[in-house]
Amino acid sequence: MAAGSFEGQYVWHPAADDRQLARACIDVKAGRYLSAHDALKDARDDFEVRAHRSLVLASEAADSDLAERWLSEEPSAEAALLWARVAMLRALRMADAHDRRAGTLVGIARSACDRAAQMLPEDPTPWVAQLALAHLRRPRDPAPQGLLTAPTGPWYLFAHILRLDPWHREAHHRFLAFYFARRGGSASARWDVAQFLSHRAPPSSPLRLLPLVALVEDHDASALLADRTWEQPQWVATATGSYNNWFPQAADYRFTPVLDLAYLAHALYMAKREFEAREVFTAMGPYASRMPWSAFGEPAEQLTRARRSCGLPIPGAA
Repeated sequence: MAAGSFEGQYVWHPAADDRQLARACIDVKAGRYLSAHDALKDARDDFEVRAHRSLVLASEAADSDLAERWLSEEPSAEAALLWARVAMLRALRMADAHDRRAGTLVGIARSACDRAAQMLPEDPTPWVAQLALAHLRRPRDPAPQGLLTAPTGPWYLFAHILRLDPWHREAHHRFLAFYFARRGGSASARWDVAQFLSHRAPPSSPLRLLPLVALVEDHDASALLADRTWEQPQWVATATGSYNNWFPQAADYRFTPVLDLAYLAHALYMAKREFEAREVFTAMGPYASRMPWSAFGEPAEQLTRARRSCGLPIPGAA
């Protein structure tokens, strides 16, 4: 990972320093899919990268017919995966908008995911796309032992994904999101799942950040001393644990893990650990993600405030 130095502006595009993905995004916007094929095929041996690339490319293709056209003209595992991701995004958007067509699009998305899974059975990504749709039908599989509240949910689907890739990042985040309040989940289940998933992961795993994701999701600016929550010992320990055990590993990533670094930097900043937060921000270079900052206000303003507090350059500063 070589994020590069901050040169006065944030780079918000989720491709970040994945140049191959960035070029593929430009081509997809122009209606071309060859570079998307190459970007996805080159990541067949790295499920984390394949999941990320397919999601970013789908966000670029969702408002066009490129995915359908590619699958029709040159069917392949990569074309099927992009179509599954596009169909997933369209279904989620319709559901969020309470559009009556959402049910039909969910059916299309699930069929697309099944097709992609059949074309490359070892790839967990189509199953992760299915997991993203799970809150729309609220499965009630029993929880495994070890959870205090025994929350029901899409445990069978999640278990299938873990058999393909035990520490799949997006799968864990999608599974936790099933229990978010805005998805109809309860606070007790959400915290139980966040702790369970993080504690079963190795100390050096970015999945140890999952409780911090839940903490941001539950942030209530109107609550008394809401911003002081991160200063509580348990959250300081969570943030510093990831800083000590996972953050040193981030330098070995193929591409900058922007979102995970952002959650870690935010937690350290909120915990008044500016020295550690400064190091994490520096490792991010110019790359930025809207979460977790958007949970607290306008993302660029919140990020700028945090960087200024850590003594780092900010946009427009002389």
